[in-house]
Amino acid sequence: MTGGDGPRRAEAAGRAPLEGRFPSRRKFKLLLFDLDDTLLRRDKTVSPRDLEALRAVRRAAKIGVSTSRSEKNAQVFTSLLQPDVLITSAGARVRVGERVVFSAPFTDGEAEEIVRAARAAAGPDVLMDTDTPAGHYRNYPMTELAFPAGFEESVETDFSRLPGEALMFCVKLPGGAGADRFRAALPFADVVRFVRSDWFKVTKKGITKASGLRALCGELGCTPRDVMAFGDDLADVEMLALSGLGVAMGNAVPEAKRAADVVIGDSGSDAIADFLEDFFEIDTENSR
Repeated sequence: MTGGDGPRRAEAAGRAPLEGRFPSRRKFKLLLFDLDDTLLRRDKTVSPRDLEALRAVRRAAKIGVSTSRSEKNAQVFTSLLQPDVLITSAGARVRVGERVVFSAPFTDGEAEEIVRAARAAAGPDVLMDTDTPAGHYRNYPMTELAFPAGFEESVETDFSRLPGEALMFCVKLPGGAGADRFRAALPFADVVRFVRSDWFKVTKKGITKASGLRALCGELGCTPRDVMAFGDDLADVEMLALSGLGVAMGNAVPEAKRAADVVIGDSGSDAIADFLEDFFEIDTENSR
């Protein structure tokens, strides 16, 4: 949606003034943030200024997280943010406060099909993991993880016995080899490649962050138009397009930038704080 002259086709970089680009500063009921490479910096921490801006904005709107991480895996970050709502496992699980309001696990048979298809596509030693409400399971050592934060309680398994209620699988297909075969073997699932990665996420057909947003709005009694969403990856594209205001990071993939209404600076540059301070007319630096 970027490009053109309208307010929903603006691009804001850094602290570029937004007057004239958003002539109607209407209220948003919820701000929804992706974690990795959006709210989280490359070292998997949150900028102090971004965190301070979120706290200031919270006086006017709810704060939520929408991530491909599992709920358990995201806890190391959500314990800091204390979000009001949580979309995890790329839309397969939605929580409002203490209540799980939506969950879309694979059946045991479907989970077995995914494991068989992964091995057929990339060999018996293919690396994979799965998220369940109980935890994260993987068939590779922790050394495979560049940033192990959040995976401390992950369980290593050979997948000879599958954990129940698998919400999402991640499968490594080096160079993308075998991806078409893998996808074709799973008509009941959506298979999406993570950006700049050999890893592919697998969720039930039609389950995305956007479907999670719809389920969330149904529970909150609002519409996607009442939501401001931030993201960077292919998994965020539908969510950015669906929300009332989609904000893509400067480091986002082209597809996310095209789906968004606004493009700001890179994650880790305090771009979120800059944008929120401008849009909501707050000054976090002088409010401490």
